[in-house]
Amino acid sequence: MNIVFSNFIKQLCQVVFVILFLGLANSSFATEQDNPQLGLEKVTNAAFARIKLEQQSIEANPEHLRTIIEQELMPHIDHKFAAFKVLGKQFKSVSKQQIPEYVEQFRLYLISNFAVALANYGGQELIFEPVKEAKNTKSMTIKSIIRGAGRPDISIHFKLRKNSKTQEWKTYDLVAEGISLLSSKQTEFASLIRQQGIQAVIDVMKSKNSEPLELAKNN
Repeated sequence: MNIVFSNFIKQLCQVVFVILFLGLANSSFATEQDNPQLGLEKVTNAAFARIKLEQQSIEANPEHLRTIIEQELMPHIDHKFAAFKVLGKQFKSVSKQQIPEYVEQFRLYLISNFAVALANYGGQELIFEPVKEAKNTKSMTIKSIIRGAGRPDISIHFKLRKNSKTQEWKTYDLVAEGISLLSSKQTEFASLIRQQGIQAVIDVMKSKNSEPLELAKNN
């Protein structure tokens, strides 16, 4: 069960990175206020060209993936909101002094997972459901599936929220085959916090963040 779940999360991370990188990293995304999905889909071809363009740099130095994610992707992900959602009820047990370090390590943790996802990306096709308008709403779910040759389709729901001040849409959670990325991390971290405290969670993320990035073979 652990191996299956681990593989499932890896597939989820692949989808998270690819779709967000392809769509949200483009500045035109913020202009699609009534329908952020349009902006996401519009830039797919251009973003693939960017990934291909930098393949030599990535192959020479896999850590370059982290730089790409840091500069292009993270400004468009609501990592703070996601970090607090993961804490859930455990937030009350965390000292205020430890919150900044936790949030920063969570941000780096996302970067690490996205980097692994891109390193293992195998060219799967992303198919969205018909576009729905997002007028007069502060949150929305974009539904899609990921399709790869010889693999079963995976249902993916992207949860987005609109910043009331900037009016920008940002993604904060992904639900794959009914499993929420945030909920799964909340369950994992909640137990660790209860038993060992928030520092144990921070240390787990630090360990993950310090792992060298390796490119997948035979993509």
